[in-house]
Amino acid sequence: MAKNKSKLIVLAVILLVFAVLSYFIGSREPKVYPNYLSESPAPMGTKAVFTYLQNEIGEAERWNSSPNLLEKEEGQLLIMIEPFFIPESEETGQYREFMEAGNTILLFKTNPQGMFGLKTVQGGMDAEEIITLNNKRDEKKNALLPAPIRLDAADEDEVLISDEDGPVALERPVGEGSLIVATAPQWMTNDFILEEGHLPLVLSLINESSPRTILFDEYIHGGENDASVVTLYPKWFLLLMVQGMLLAILWLWYQGKRFGPVMQVREEHVRFSDERIKALAAWHLRGKRFTDSLNIQADYVKLLLQEKWGIPYSREWTDSTGGLLRKWTSADEKDINRFVTELSAALEKETLSKQEYLLWSKKLDRLRKEVEEG
Repeated sequence: MAKNKSKLIVLAVILLVFAVLSYFIGSREPKVYPNYLSESPAPMGTKAVFTYLQNEIGEAERWNSSPNLLEKEEGQLLIMIEPFFIPESEETGQYREFMEAGNTILLFKTNPQGMFGLKTVQGGMDAEEIITLNNKRDEKKNALLPAPIRLDAADEDEVLISDEDGPVALERPVGEGSLIVATAPQWMTNDFILEEGHLPLVLSLINESSPRTILFDEYIHGGENDASVVTLYPKWFLLLMVQGMLLAILWLWYQGKRFGPVMQVREEHVRFSDERIKALAAWHLRGKRFTDSLNIQADYVKLLLQEKWGIPYSREWTDSTGGLLRKWTSADEKDINRFVTELSAALEKETLSKQEYLLWSKKLDRLRKEVEEG
């Protein structure tokens, strides 16, 4: 026994050492962020522009909830950068209500075809190129465009940024607010925000609505669905939990180990091992033969009454009242008379409901236990 305990202790120490080493090795690995997250310092993250707006304006926040929770107070700017998915029609309607209330959505997406009724056309270079763009004041800025995509402007749209091949950014009125779209999400990333004229172009789009509050939409990046055990708890805690589970399993296995045969109680074995009884009971239940089953149970109780209390089996239940009055001490005369009368009526019925069967089965079972106990 002592030898087994020493082995268990050695195994626990090995697991603990493994947990500590795994923590220190794993903590040195750089954290991997998805693209375009406002908390990501990676090259394709947008933490730089978020921090800049937060410091300069002081009202930049992250939005991780469903669009139906957006406040409808006017003067807000919601920035959506390269959504991971196109919102469903219900969510799109909620975003539209947000704009109609006097707010603005600034959407950066390489190809926004299909979002908010936007349409795009092919145009420009076939690969990433630095090109010269014009803003609405006819000021020229060099910028990188990731794809040969141009916006298809409607009559009510105002073109904000364009080149000779078509609009790159436009503003569309939506109720009391507006939708601003740009086909260059790379302008917002840490890697490109300070390249060429990206920062002035981005700031010009943000200042179009003169917002009092700026929200970075992380819901479109799966923000509300990203909360998992791995993200909620630190690695060291998760490692300790895993090691603790392994130790608990080993301890339970050690404590539950048997060194001899399993002895089964004979009474339980005799009473519940007959498969024919189980099959017969299942047959009665499936066939709804409640009357037959209740008669069998009542006959068995009458046999016990003859064996234990000396009440003849041949007597009907209504003729057994005298013997029951002498032996059934826990019930009074009124209850016994009602019991035998109603039981006799139930046994004479051709069909019984399931509720009646269960009621009388429980009553007979209580009488059987009292008879068996003496």
